[in-house]
Amino acid sequence: MATKKIQYVKRILEYIPSDWLHLTTHRLDIYNEALAKTEFLNAFKKLYLQNTTSTQALKNLPTAFDYIRLGHPLSCILEWVVAAINNQKPENVISFSSATMPILAVLRKNLLDKRKTKIYYSGTLPAAFNANTIRKVYGYNFEIKQVNSPEEVSTFDGSTVFFTSQEALFNTKLNTQIDFYISAHAQLGSIIIANGTKNEQYVSEIQHVRRRESIAMTPANTFTALNLLVANNIETPKGIETKHKTAVQEQIQQITGATVKPVVASSGLSIQYAIVMGLITYAQAQHPGKAIKIVVPPNCYGGTNDQARRVAACNTNVEVLDLPVDGANNMVQSTDKVLNQIAEMDAIPFIITEIPTNPRVEVPNLTDLKNALNKKRTTKNGNTAIAPVFILDQTFCPNVYFLKDENILASVKTISYVSGSKFPSGGKCTAGYCTANRKAADLIAYIDEHLLLCDNEATRLQYELLAQQMPSMLQRIENAYINTREFVQFIHNTLPEAKINFVTDEIAEQGFKPSVFSLDLPTKGATEEERETHKRNLNQLLITSMITEIPNESKYCVSYGQLKGCYWTIPATSTQGTTKEADKDYIARVALSGNMDLERHKAVFSAFVKANF
Repeated sequence: MATKKIQYVKRILEYIPSDWLHLTTHRLDIYNEALAKTEFLNAFKKLYLQNTTSTQALKNLPTAFDYIRLGHPLSCILEWVVAAINNQKPENVISFSSATMPILAVLRKNLLDKRKTKIYYSGTLPAAFNANTIRKVYGYNFEIKQVNSPEEVSTFDGSTVFFTSQEALFNTKLNTQIDFYISAHAQLGSIIIANGTKNEQYVSEIQHVRRRESIAMTPANTFTALNLLVANNIETPKGIETKHKTAVQEQIQQITGATVKPVVASSGLSIQYAIVMGLITYAQAQHPGKAIKIVVPPNCYGGTNDQARRVAACNTNVEVLDLPVDGANNMVQSTDKVLNQIAEMDAIPFIITEIPTNPRVEVPNLTDLKNALNKKRTTKNGNTAIAPVFILDQTFCPNVYFLKDENILASVKTISYVSGSKFPSGGKCTAGYCTANRKAADLIAYIDEHLLLCDNEATRLQYELLAQQMPSMLQRIENAYINTREFVQFIHNTLPEAKINFVTDEIAEQGFKPSVFSLDLPTKGATEEERETHKRNLNQLLITSMITEIPNESKYCVSYGQLKGCYWTIPATSTQGTTKEADKDYIARVALSGNMDLERHKAVFSAFVKANF
């Protein structure tokens, strides 16, 4: 059976849709989150049983996961065929771009379950696998033993992990003594198998680590892995090219105005994870024993919110505090209030926030924000309180000079990071990057240490794509803003009762020129519940109209900063997926590019207004 599946994969590799290799996000209107990987595989297996290999048939398959951080069609197929080879369920096989993260995923669950772990390995462990740091900073407990083969794995009162770095991704030798088998390829990534029914409880937890702290094996690398599996003659990618890495670092410095050398990760959340773990290391070194408070807006991007809480769950010395920033809340006032509280506790404050905010697209008064961050505070004992580190997600406006020496935040330890799947790559890859102002320059080394430890650095192709796309980034931001401003004004003129969240002209003159706005449509009803329900239905109807009438440009998707088209989503059902229900925004978020038929979008919106108001 496995041989037959391998031969089928060999044939379909000739016919895969180009989007499987080149898209980072997929249409959410054909995506069933509750089924995710299984819906795709069920439909794919029908094609297999029919021996169908046409490109159109493959293209018509349901969306496999929502975003390639978590998985994509090619990773699902890789896991399906590896499962067949090893007589496992496809759900029990999970690919990673990182060689380290599948180990950390098992260790994380066992920490929370108070279960021991023993790691057996042949060859070598990942180069940056620092057992002391993993124990001290991540809090994970484990034993390590080098062996020559998986047959040497013995019975253990806990979980056994077998790791091999011999680049034989598919030459697995499972036995009943092994709970988790991890095979790694230096250039492609790794595959972990949760061996047997007793370890199926780990599957969702391992997938969640991939979703929040790392990424799946990239489409390009998965394509190579599949070709290696079926013995196609294909060149395996080499290591990262210095010229591309240098070019990207120089571009980031030019765009951000920072003099510090930036670091580049496999995704925005990969870089955020390195930032948080790096800062915990910094805190342990500079302020041993002190409590760490990670301050996060409760309604910000769900991945940011979820990841912060996941880190806190693993460390009794780390706690997440809310920072209300949108609507009736004021970021400056909230910052001042929470920093006063942390000062009273004599704790270490790390503030993560987005400017502009998501999804309300609000920008605080930066002078007031600087003053709140710089304010001299004292502990309850009268000692000087620890100054905050300000961690800024500026994905919406990556062109704003927050980090220049003369910037208003120059006196505040400031780290800036950006999701590279947006404007930096134009939607061509998921890579993310971070850098810092001169005041926070010493923190980059801590961040880089954890980026390498987690094996979450950007891949060779990601660096190459960023090197290609970043030189045009500033112009694309400007063009997209012009379209967005025009569309916002058109909506205001056509439907003045609609509430539009977007930057004012005065804010735009400061350099904040996002291509994203949020829209609250006029509603009606006798009760608040009826009005909310009617508004949500209208939002969905508008999005459906746009993607139905303009399918080549308008997509139901979480992304923005793409090279062309227009993207629509409801943050509460996508980007705020793990945010507390009370903090979710059931409004439409719209993202425009500089390359789209704006007049056609205006016409469809006008027709929608005539039909519904």
